[in-house]
Amino acid sequence: MLIDSHCHLEYEGLIEDQAGVLDRARQAGIEGFLNISTKRSEWDQVVGTAARENDVWASVGIHPHNADDHTDLTLDELREAVAHPKVVAIGETGLDYFYDKSDRNVQQDLFRRHITVARETGLPVIIHTRDAEDDTAAILEDELGKGNFPALIHCFTASAEFGRKVLDLGLTISLSGIVTFKNAKELQEIAAELPADRILVETDSPFLAPVPHRGKSCEPAYVRNTAEFVAELRNEPVDALAKTTTENFFRLFSKAAQ
Repeated sequence: MLIDSHCHLEYEGLIEDQAGVLDRARQAGIEGFLNISTKRSEWDQVVGTAARENDVWASVGIHPHNADDHTDLTLDELREAVAHPKVVAIGETGLDYFYDKSDRNVQQDLFRRHITVARETGLPVIIHTRDAEDDTAAILEDELGKGNFPALIHCFTASAEFGRKVLDLGLTISLSGIVTFKNAKELQEIAAELPADRILVETDSPFLAPVPHRGKSCEPAYVRNTAEFVAELRNEPVDALAKTTTENFFRLFSKAAQ
């Protein structure tokens, strides 16, 4: 059993044939999907898909790229949205200083708002971070000082130092198809050494298709390719990695197990 812990089923490349996308993934042995939102206007559709499909769950949140358009997002809006029984996570949220599509202070403020609701509800925060390691770590340390909350770094591509830091803070790390790329040697070294109880796999589909599907629109079925590659890096059978990552998923996203 494998779970795609991060996909965008409403995005172009998947939405046109969503039923087929899910069927192909199920045939490949993928038995669960976390459907991620990135802006408020997506929430109803993302949650609606999860409500319709037994093996799909949802997250609600604001991607840092969209932060400038959501300065009015209130804690009560987030609280209301996460109360839905199929919403098992908050995000994706975080910081992106590579594209800087939104003001950095606004990104940081929204990131903290998501964390506040995560602390209140116990739902994990799904974190996007790019070229923002120092500020991401600083916010996490500061917010954890106010009280614990579960969280993970999705689509991990950061440095080994940052990886050690977030692991020390108790976070989980999720690996996408990027780990299969030829130029991802440092990431592969990190993946090989991650603690077994802190690792997830994802597609981030329709983006970042793993080898041997590079150049195609990514689908949740391809999480199997990533899992097989990571299992080989870690010198373990893919079935063992699948079992471990599935157990990790339900431990972190405990509402999905209810």
